[in-house]
Amino acid sequence: MDLKNGSVVTEFILQGFSAGWELQIVFFVTFSLIYGATVLGNTLIMVTVTCSSTLHSPMYFLLGNLSFLDMCLSTVTTPKMIRDLLTAHKTISIWGCMAQMFFMHLFGGAEATLLVAMAFDRYVAVCKPLHYRKIMNHRVLNGFVILSWTIGFIHTMSQMVLTVNLPFCGPRIIDNIFCDLPLVIKLACVETYTLELFVIADSGLWSLICFLLLLVSYTVILATVQRRSSGGLSKALSTLSAHITVVSLFFGPCIFIYAWPFKSFASNKVLAVFYTVITPLLNP
Repeated sequence: MDLKNGSVVTEFILQGFSAGWELQIVFFVTFSLIYGATVLGNTLIMVTVTCSSTLHSPMYFLLGNLSFLDMCLSTVTTPKMIRDLLTAHKTISIWGCMAQMFFMHLFGGAEATLLVAMAFDRYVAVCKPLHYRKIMNHRVLNGFVILSWTIGFIHTMSQMVLTVNLPFCGPRIIDNIFCDLPLVIKLACVETYTLELFVIADSGLWSLICFLLLLVSYTVILATVQRRSSGGLSKALSTLSAHITVVSLFFGPCIFIYAWPFKSFASNKVLAVFYTVITPLLNP
């Protein structure tokens, strides 16, 4: 590694799960099956949405893009995590670590934005059904996708441009299953208080804002349905409940980890698994 920034550390050690060998095998099989199902399921959704003319609607267009982001987000961390379950030497190069964090926040930021766009799509479909096709046209849909990737790129670059130049001179143990930005920043050999506050504002606050926007949109949808028909409320709840659950699983860990990112919690590894392994499987 280039040592111009004063770093003497060339690789980090991922502590991973502290469990016996038998339990590690169980984790390996479980996560391998989940990851395989995630890739297969999301690929099938993308192919079906692309090839089926009956699914060329705004909702399915956004769903296809969400499936792609889910697959990418899971692929950034899960394959290495699965491989590390069978090895005693769980290391990652410093630039591999930086790349992992870059793509994690790129795909995560884009997905958070896209979920808000999907909630807006449902709001228009329920609250303004007569104008749905006019509002949710191809230009708007492409704009949502471009905006999602743009926000994701700005989100990750704003943090990584400051992190990549930090000097690391030891220790080098990351107490997680992948390179988590707050934990990596804590290993730097310089004062990082300002950067820590920036990460809280950039990641934690953005996750909270997106989650609140989603809650507002769902509340408006349910209120609109209730005004039109009392029987329609139960149907709307059953339709939205699965999406609300998945959205909570996506944003809940983000808010918890990044709103208090520099405190160490025993549950952080479990939340990381939900964020990177479980949610991409459930989202579609």
